[in-house]
Amino acid sequence: MERRRQRGVAVLMCLMMLILVMLLGVSAAQMSLQGEKAARGERDREVALQAAEDALADAERDIQSGTAAVSACDAAPAWQRVDLSGAEDGGACTVGFGEHTGAEMLTAEGVLPFRKPRYLIERMACHQPGEDASAVSYCYRVTVIGFGARPGTEVVLQTVYSKPD
Repeated sequence: MERRRQRGVAVLMCLMMLILVMLLGVSAAQMSLQGEKAARGERDREVALQAAEDALADAERDIQSGTAAVSACDAAPAWQRVDLSGAEDGGACTVGFGEHTGAEMLTAEGVLPFRKPRYLIERMACHQPGEDASAVSYCYRVTVIGFGARPGTEVVLQTVYSKPD
């Protein structure tokens, strides 16, 4: 009986397979984490978008009720020059959600915005098609900023609102 000397090829193949399976496991875990981060970021953006939309509705209620705080910042367009978050000017040019309407918005951690949205209302002269151009008519440019669950997430929306007579 002839004895052949073994060279350890089976052990080497097992080690190679083990390394391959380990790399596949690590890449699957990494892909799973990336997906979770993307989902968290999208949810956070949705929270900020919903807060901004609520602020638009609050600003429109301000305008309808006649309590609208038209921006004290004279330079037009003010929305390009103002810190919408209210941090730099102490909120002199912007209004916080519910300041005039009394509307409430919960803020906290998790699925709620970390702070209330703010908005800026600018009154502009505008005329609808077919109206007398000499008659004074105004519409309002409303710019809002909504915040997400994390401090770095912000959504800015803008609309032009014409108050019906």
